Amino acid sequence: MNSDTLIPLVGVVTDIRQDTPDVKTFRVVAPNGGKVFEHMPGQCAMLSVPGVGEGMFSITSSPTNTEFMEFSIKKCGCLTDWLHSMETGQMVTVRGPYGNHFPVESELKNKNLLFIAGGIGLAPLRSVINYVRDKRSDYGDVQVVYGSRSMDDLVDYREIVEEWTNAERFQVNLTIDRPQDGWEGHVGFVPDYVRELAPSTDKTVLVCGPPIMIKFTLKALKELGFTETQVYTTMELRMKCGVGKCGRCNIGDKYVCKDGPVFRFDQLDRLPDEY
Repeated sequence: MNSDTLIPLVGVVTDIRQDTPDVKTFRVVAPNGGKVFEHMPGQCAMLSVPGVGEGMFSITSSPTNTEFMEFSIKKCGCLTDWLHSMETGQMVTVRGPYGNHFPVESELKNKNLLFIAGGIGLAPLRSVINYVRDKRSDYGDVQVVYGSRSMDDLVDYREIVEEWTNAERFQVNLTIDRPQDGWEGHVGFVPDYVRELAPSTDKTVLVCGPPIMIKFTLKALKELGFTETQVYTTMELRMKCGVGKCGRCNIGDKYVCKDGPVFRFDQLDRLPDEY
């Protein structure tokens, strides 16, 4: 992090997409066009509405996109309520990027990849998935396992079925928690689906979702023969100030904002109780 990340920059909301009943994706550009700043997959930004509040959110668009940045935001509080009431053309302030990123240029390169997401947990992984799509020759086979409460809660569903399922050497497996009229796909929780699919252990895994999903997915992966050195996750939801001052993202001897938010599981000495 350098001092520039502390300076708020103006962003203009040029498009708002309703992904699920409580998730909207906001497209943000600089006043003169283009991205507000550069980032890498897995990094975060602080969005602020003066007089309302600020919050840390994953940048869900790929760094390979040079025209805009996107943020998929779940409605769950004062700031997000206000953001969900915005219209295109309105402005926010953006600062960042914060945190480290998924090691797309090193450990993940030339590897077969397995992405596992639950609910809004797809948002931080979307940046990596589209980065891999745009640099396809640098990576091996890709498998995406994604689940949500219902088909209506699947984030970026249109992009998944129209683009990801047709991408080269991509396999997409979707599931919802309970049967639903109009859904002909798999039904069941993500950890059980991972066991059922039994992916080969030659893959590097990136997982993100609710804490309970991560806990049981890691257990399922270990049962299948994966080790903690093969599994990465992101804990950006624990980030608050982003600069290591408030201490609210502390996990053992680590600060998510300074040491993360991306971690390999063997790097975490002690997970929080909720995990």
